[in-house]
Amino acid sequence: MILKPHIRILGIDDSPFDFSSRKALVVGVVARLPMYIEGIMRTEVEVDGRDANDAIVAMIERSRYREQLRLILFDGVALGGFNVIDIDDLYRRTGIPCATVTREMPDFDRMEAALRSHFPDWQERLRIIKRKPLFVVGPRRRSLYATLAGMDAETLEHILKECTVQGRLPEPLRIAHLISSAMVRGESHGRA
Repeated sequence: MILKPHIRILGIDDSPFDFSSRKALVVGVVARLPMYIEGIMRTEVEVDGRDANDAIVAMIERSRYREQLRLILFDGVALGGFNVIDIDDLYRRTGIPCATVTREMPDFDRMEAALRSHFPDWQERLRIIKRKPLFVVGPRRRSLYATLAGMDAETLEHILKECTVQGRLPEPLRIAHLISSAMVRGESHGRA
């Protein structure tokens, strides 16, 4: 995939929540590369629900940036606990490539145990989580684990390099984290 300069990407992260909450806030940050914030979006998902993809698609469809987005980027594979994101489904429904990134390799055994003990549909959730193999992107000391749909790994690596200012997390995700945290707690909190 050849990238034009100044493409727009959407970084999405959820807010802090507790398990007594029914909903979790989800914030999307539209960034024009290399790193100019153009817009902010919001939606909600059910905590531990199954509506993450529908909520994200609806948020994107009502956005004025819809036709300009070239990547949807998530911090992790789920929102609001275990509301699992199916990036293959999102790519099919939006036509926009999707990727997940995380700082650490997930502990799939612990994840499976948690899913097994809390969800009757645990096998389906785990199947979606494990369907896409994780691969390493970025330089050794600042690498991330990623999955993607609709884009090649080399292009994703180029985009991540262009929108990562400091640390490992791309700025659109870092800013989405800060905003969602501040909207729920009154001030940003946690490692961004």
